[in-house]
Amino acid sequence: MTTPVLICDDSNFARKQMARSLPDGWDVDITFACNGEEALQAIKEGKGEVVFLDLTMPVMDGFETLANIKSQDLNAMVIVVSGDIQPEARQRVKSLGAIDFIKKPINKNKAELILKEFGIL
Repeated sequence: MTTPVLICDDSNFARKQMARSLPDGWDVDITFACNGEEALQAIKEGKGEVVFLDLTMPVMDGFETLANIKSQDLNAMVIVVSGDIQPEARQRVKSLGAIDFIKKPINKNKAELILKEFGIL
């Protein structure tokens, strides 16, 4: 079964890098978003069962996006991918419903471990 994956980052380079870091052989349909507003729309359209979300973006940042996903009770498993690794940021994204946090630049093995841990892979 194909998994709808949404990669949300304002950097085109980071989006492509994340897409290349997904586990080999994982059957996915990838959608890209440049900010949280685009991400929320894609999730509502069923294009983001699994979401890789940056925190620092224009229009709507990752924290606001997570808060909206939670308040609107949208069906999405969110993994935050960010260079901001401060304990406060990590704790805040978890309290907003993110399942885990990956430090940029993305580590392919770490992504695969998280996906397996949460039964996604």
